[in-house]
Amino acid sequence: MTRASLREIRARHLAALPAILIAAAATSAGAQAPDQPNQVESIATDDTYISVVEVAKGLDTPWGMSFLPDGRMLVTELPGDLVIVSPDGTVSAPLSGVPSVDTKGQGGLMDVALHPDFASNRMVYLSFAEPGPNGTAGTALGRGMLTGDRLEGFEVIWRQEPKVEGPNHYGNRIAFGPDGKLFLALGERFKFGPAQDLSNTLGVTVRLNDDGSIPADNPFVNQPEANDAIWSYGHRNIEAAVIHPQTGALWVAEMGPLGGDELNEIRPGANYGWPVVSWGINYDGVEIPDPTEYPEYADAAHVWSPVRSPSGMIVYTGEMFPQWQGDILFGSLSAGGVERVDMEDGAIAGTQFIPLNTRIREVEQGPDGAVYLLTNASGESKGAVWRFEPMELRPASADDGRSGPGAR
Repeated sequence: MTRASLREIRARHLAALPAILIAAAATSAGAQAPDQPNQVESIATDDTYISVVEVAKGLDTPWGMSFLPDGRMLVTELPGDLVIVSPDGTVSAPLSGVPSVDTKGQGGLMDVALHPDFASNRMVYLSFAEPGPNGTAGTALGRGMLTGDRLEGFEVIWRQEPKVEGPNHYGNRIAFGPDGKLFLALGERFKFGPAQDLSNTLGVTVRLNDDGSIPADNPFVNQPEANDAIWSYGHRNIEAAVIHPQTGALWVAEMGPLGGDELNEIRPGANYGWPVVSWGINYDGVEIPDPTEYPEYADAAHVWSPVRSPSGMIVYTGEMFPQWQGDILFGSLSAGGVERVDMEDGAIAGTQFIPLNTRIREVEQGPDGAVYLLTNASGESKGAVWRFEPMELRPASADDGRSGPGAR
């Protein structure tokens, strides 16, 4: 396909964005009326019927979620609180021992993850916007021991460099690899050029030991003028990251500019091209060269235009939705729903958008095999924890004529 035809397709996609969002909302609104007290709606997808159930509500801009061994959830709220949500929907008071955060714009308390040996060491990791001098801020990563209703001994173990002014593009997702190393995916703080500069950690993924020190086998260790923590660079804003359970590779979904959201399998030391190349265009309409024009940059595994604005991501491994096993699911902020990437033998076989007409910030798989979501809401509307469950269907009967999604 020529560059001209790619641009033409992209322009048509961007022009069609309002209609697509209206159609998604209409699909969601047209779903079968809920027949459970806490059921939000039911949805018919290509391969299953989904019941969307509200688990908990009243959360203030929830951002990150991680399941404790007993089935409760640690949930971060962007303004700075960490709470525990029980399976029955009870939301705890904010835990103490949590760091102070910078709450300007997109900043705040963001991701939460458990140490792989949490059952024995009780270590919880938080990423957050840390205030700096003269109105600056940057991402920081810290850890503390969960003891009852507090984090004991919380300490910052790594800081993004440098702290800069501005409220945008913090990124922030934490993922532990099978070897116990920790990945933190970051944004370029809406500064563009630094994402190509190895001397800083804006627009990169970093790989750390669990105490924040640098693994000796990182790709830029001992390279002059490079930050040893960097695993990959040339990223725009990553709010979705996961370790693939079969390969151990880091996958990220990152936000493009106007068009061009990317799904990337991360290779150590690779440069993903931002802001030199992109499948999108700048907000002011100025075009950006396509990645195919610069083969030295790693290209995306898949691209979305119109954008999804991905946030939160899993590779599904549960039994509740067997047809989704091995597939990638991530939340969509701008389109309002969940994107499923059908993976077959390590390759992308197709994609499916599940419309919810609500911004989805986080996606996690629960110990029960259900898919859990955080809705991205604040103020009076508040955010919630939702759960995808397969619907149990019954045949239509002669007297009621009911069948299809929602029929029981």
